[in-house]
Amino acid sequence: MAGRINDEDVKAVRDAVPIDAVVSEYLQLRNAGGGNLKGLCPFHDEKSPSFQVSPSKGLFHCFGCQEGGDTLTFVMKIDHLSFSEAVERLAAQAGITLRYEEGGYNPAHQRGERIRLVEAHKIAAEWYAEQLATSPEAETGRVFLAGRGFDQAAAVHFGVGYSPQGWDHLTRYLRGKGFSDKELILSGLAQEGRRGPIDRFRGRLMWPIRDIGGEVVGFGARKLYEADNGPKYLNTPETAIYKKSQVLYGIDLAKQHIAKSSRAVVVEGYTDVMACHLAGVTTAIATCGTAFGGDHIKILRRLLMDNGSARVIFTFDGDAAGQKAALRAFEDDQKFAAETYIAIAPDGMDPCDLRLAKGDEAVADLVEPRTPLFEFALRQVVSRYDLDTPAGRAAALDEAAPIVARIKNSGAQHEVAVELAGMLGILDTQFVVRRVAQLARWARDRGGRGGGGPQERSRGPQQQWEAGPRPAAPSGPALTLRNPVYAAERELLKLALQRPELVSPAFDAYGVDEFTAPPYAAVRQAIAEAGGAEYGVPDPQEYLVRVREAAPDDTVRAMVTELAVEPILRRTVDETYAGTVLVQIRRRAVERRIRDIQSQLTRLSTGGDPAQLAAVQNEMWILQQYDQTLRVRGAEAL
Repeated sequence: MAGRINDEDVKAVRDAVPIDAVVSEYLQLRNAGGGNLKGLCPFHDEKSPSFQVSPSKGLFHCFGCQEGGDTLTFVMKIDHLSFSEAVERLAAQAGITLRYEEGGYNPAHQRGERIRLVEAHKIAAEWYAEQLATSPEAETGRVFLAGRGFDQAAAVHFGVGYSPQGWDHLTRYLRGKGFSDKELILSGLAQEGRRGPIDRFRGRLMWPIRDIGGEVVGFGARKLYEADNGPKYLNTPETAIYKKSQVLYGIDLAKQHIAKSSRAVVVEGYTDVMACHLAGVTTAIATCGTAFGGDHIKILRRLLMDNGSARVIFTFDGDAAGQKAALRAFEDDQKFAAETYIAIAPDGMDPCDLRLAKGDEAVADLVEPRTPLFEFALRQVVSRYDLDTPAGRAAALDEAAPIVARIKNSGAQHEVAVELAGMLGILDTQFVVRRVAQLARWARDRGGRGGGGPQERSRGPQQQWEAGPRPAAPSGPALTLRNPVYAAERELLKLALQRPELVSPAFDAYGVDEFTAPPYAAVRQAIAEAGGAEYGVPDPQEYLVRVREAAPDDTVRAMVTELAVEPILRRTVDETYAGTVLVQIRRRAVERRIRDIQSQLTRLSTGGDPAQLAAVQNEMWILQQYDQTLRVRGAEAL
C-alpha cells in the first residue's frame, strides 16, 4: 500500500487546481450570481440547474440531491476514485510531485488501480500513434486513412494509431514500463493466451476513446486485413474505466463547442466524427459500439444546460438499420429539453463518404437541422399502414398520436396534429387534435405524480424560498424557513462560513445552544472545533476544509457545504448586515432565557427560597438591560 500523502501536498493540490476548471470538464457552468456558477447536476437527473460551484471557496453543492464537497470530492464522486487516486490525478494535472509519509516516493506499483489503468491506456495510445507514423508495417493503415481523406495531420489530431500484427508487441512494451500482467488484463489491452497475456488488438487501426475529461479509457479498432477473422470493429471490453454506454467518441474535442453553440451532432462512426470536425462541424460525437441511450443523453444535457433553444442533430444512414436507429433515438427524445432533428444525405452517404465525394461544405450543409426527429418518426410509422382502409387509418392513428403528444411545444403539437389528420386522410381534424391533446394531458399527469418536474414548476416564489434549494426529503430534522428563527440562524451560519471576516470575533462567542435547529447547532459545533470563524479570515479555503473535516458525519458535512455555497439573502453583504443578523440571533437567545426565568420566578414567588428568588430577579434585570442595549446599540453591544 502507498503511504499517506503529505498534508501539505494535499493542500497544494486543492489550491493549484480551481474547482470550476475541473467541473467544467464535465458540464457547462453559467453565472449564478454572487460569484457562484451553476449547472445541471452530474449526480442525478434534473430539469433545471440546482448544482452550484463556488470558485472562491473551492466547493460545490447540489441543492437537489445534496451531493457536495471540494475539488477532490468532486473528482472522487464523478470518476469513482479513492481519495489518494483523486489527489494523484489532480497532482499530475498541476505538475505537483507528491510526498508519501510512510516511506517513499509513489512507486508505480503503489498507485491506485484506476490511475494505473488510465496511465496504461495513455502510454498505449502514444505507442500506437508512433507505430502508425513510423512503422513500415503500418503503411496499410496510412493508405486506409488516406483513402478516406485523412492525412497524417488528421491522424495526429485525433490520436489515431496502429496495432502491429504480432502477438505481444504492446504487452512486452507495457511490461517494460512497469505494468503487471494482471494490470494489462484488467485494462483490456491484453487478454489471456496459451502462454500468458497477448495483445487484444493486432493489425488494426486504433482510435483512442477518451472520457469527457480527456483521458484515454479505451480503444476502437478497425480491421485492415482479410486474414483477420474478427469483427470489422473491435472495442475495448467493459473495464473499471471503460463503460461503452457512458462514453462518446470525440466528446473531449467537442465539449466546449457543444456548450458554446448549444448544439450537438451525433454521427455513427469514428471516421464520421473526424470528417465532421475537419469540415468545421466541431460539435460531432459518436457512440462506441452501442446504441445512443440514456447515459449518453445525460452527458449531452449537462453540456447543453437544457437550453430550450439547444439542438441535437442525429445523422443516420438511409437504410433500414439507420431508420431503426433513428426511431430508437426518438424513444429517448423526451429526456432532452433540446429540440432533436435528423439529417440523412439524399443518397444515403455518411459524413465521411459525403466529404470525400462532395467536400467539406456538403458535410456542413448536411447537419443543418431540417427534419425534426418526431416528424421522421411519424412518417416511418404512418408508412407501415394501409391508409386506404378505415382499419388501417385507425391503427395508424393509434400508433402515431402518442408520438405527436410527445412534442414539447404545445403550439407545434397542435399544428402537427392537424397535419397528421391530413396524412391519414381523416376528415374530422378536431377528432385527431382532441385525441392528441388527451394523450398529452395524461402524460403530463403521470409526470406530475412522479414528483419531479410539474410540481416544482408550480411552486410560487414564497414556497420556493421556504423550501430553499434543498431536497424534497432532506436528511436530518426538517427545517421550515417560514420560521424566522431558523431563517436567521441559517443566514448567520452562511455568513460565518462564507464571510468570516464580517462576523468575527463576535460569532465565536456564540454558544451552540443559541442555534435552536439541531442541524445548525451541529454546524456551529463543527466551526468551533475547526478553530472558530476567526480562523477563516486569513485563509478562507483552508478554514472550510477544516470545518468539513470537523463535521461528525456526512449529514452535517453536507450541511456545511450547502451553507458555504448557498447565496446570502442580501444583495449587499457588509458589516452592517452581518451585525443585524448577529443581533437577531443573540436577542432571540436572550428572549428565550428571559421566558425561562419568568417561569422560574412564578414558581419561586409562591414560597420559594428568598435568596434564590433575589438572584433570579437580578439575572432577569441584567438580561432585560442587555436586551434593551442590543435593541438600541445593535452590534456594538455584542
